[in-house]
Amino acid sequence: MRFNNLILKIFFITFFCACNNQEARKPVNSNKNYFLKQSAKKNKKLFSYEQKLIQKAIKNDSSFIYKKSKSGFWYTYLNETNNLKPKTGDKVKFNYFIQDLEKNILYKEKLDTITYFIDKEEILPGIREAVKVLSEGEIAVFLFPSYLCYGYQGDGEKVGVNQPLRFTINLLSINK
Repeated sequence: MRFNNLILKIFFITFFCACNNQEARKPVNSNKNYFLKQSAKKNKKLFSYEQKLIQKAIKNDSSFIYKKSKSGFWYTYLNETNNLKPKTGDKVKFNYFIQDLEKNILYKEKLDTITYFIDKEEILPGIREAVKVLSEGEIAVFLFPSYLCYGYQGDGEKVGVNQPLRFTINLLSINK
């Protein structure tokens, strides 16, 4: 009987202690800013490195004067005209080829004509901005940092990860 009494007392003590209000668990304080700071630091370092590579390519191509665009790429005209530039919604036709900064050809799309509606279709960010600085009949060389081309993934074939590229674009026509 004493044993049953003891078990009963333990049961009631446990029951009443278990009925206390549970305190809400406080979230684990992980530092989210650390990741963002590290990512920003890495991207600044990559940007600086790519700018050095582009400046080296410009220096090695000293027969042309390159201009810097507001979008972050550099370009020079091989054939410049005074024709009108395309505007949003205009249909343009162009061809291009892609090289690395050492002028090794990666892709030669020159035989294929690309049709693109300015700012209305998906296309590489660099090309989207580049065709806006060209007039009909112009040919230009563009030096793009990787974030305006294939970025941190590359294209899975010839374009590497975070690889700045050299595009030669020929704007064939503009239809309003």
